[in-house]
Amino acid sequence: MYLKDIIRGVFIMKMRTRILGRMLNSEVQQYLERNDIIIVPVGTTEMHGGMPLDCETVVSEAIGLKMAEACDALLLTGLPYFYAGATASGRGTVQVSVRQGIDYLGAIARSLLRQGFKRQIYISFHGPAHMTICPMLRDFYDETGVPILYMDMCMQLFNKSVDLFMMDKIQTDPVGVMKRMDSVFVAGYRIMGRLDDVPCTTEFFHPGQQSCAPFNDLFGLAYQSGAIGYCFQENGDHASTSAIPDEKTRLEMADMGQEIIEALVQRMNVPHVVEQMKDLAQYNLETEARYPWMPSAWNKAQGK
Repeated sequence: MYLKDIIRGVFIMKMRTRILGRMLNSEVQQYLERNDIIIVPVGTTEMHGGMPLDCETVVSEAIGLKMAEACDALLLTGLPYFYAGATASGRGTVQVSVRQGIDYLGAIARSLLRQGFKRQIYISFHGPAHMTICPMLRDFYDETGVPILYMDMCMQLFNKSVDLFMMDKIQTDPVGVMKRMDSVFVAGYRIMGRLDDVPCTTEFFHPGQQSCAPFNDLFGLAYQSGAIGYCFQENGDHASTSAIPDEKTRLEMADMGQEIIEALVQRMNVPHVVEQMKDLAQYNLETEARYPWMPSAWNKAQGK
């Protein structure tokens, strides 16, 4: 173990909380004297079968908390209202336009930067979130010259954790695979201290094709809801949910899901990610010096 890892561990033990909204102003000041990293989970509030409407927000926050612990970062929670997508046909779904979300998230990013958070990592377990986050962070870089990052948790899960979901058994044991996927949501609620918010119900387990399945060839022409406009015709389209008949099953799923989340965070190697962000910032400064007409370099020269 390196000295920096020991130091990081000491800081983790001494921090009362890593969730920004639960900290004192003085605690944030003390943190910013030694580091500049904040994890920002971007969520949604939308119909999701037998899971609460905010489940994709909660699981994003839970993964973000584990990431923050791994790299000595803070966590900004409480961002559940952005573009939902095809679930807008469901009661309870809060649909915010992509453009409105970009403006709101950009205002948050600029506020965090002014305070000293130079390394901002935006994450989401909500597939269409990329349509809000990616344009924001590219414009943010051109405006400020500060590279902030988006990590798509759906992509991370399926690129780095296919074995954890046993996806090779999707044809022979689809119910088991679904249970492992839903366990991640259940674990998210436990990590965030809200396990009782997950209802014990078997009502929403109905495996089968979505009503919009005939159009999958269109949907697959771009990434995660970005190809064409549509909404789900049936509430059950989003989504069939594993049966959770009792608290014992719920607890077992929480255990299973927490193992998956912790393995995912370890495989993402978040300390390496934040070091790369620091190195990229230096690389960008060198690039700006060579090409002063770059938007970021130009804006700095104009004092914007």
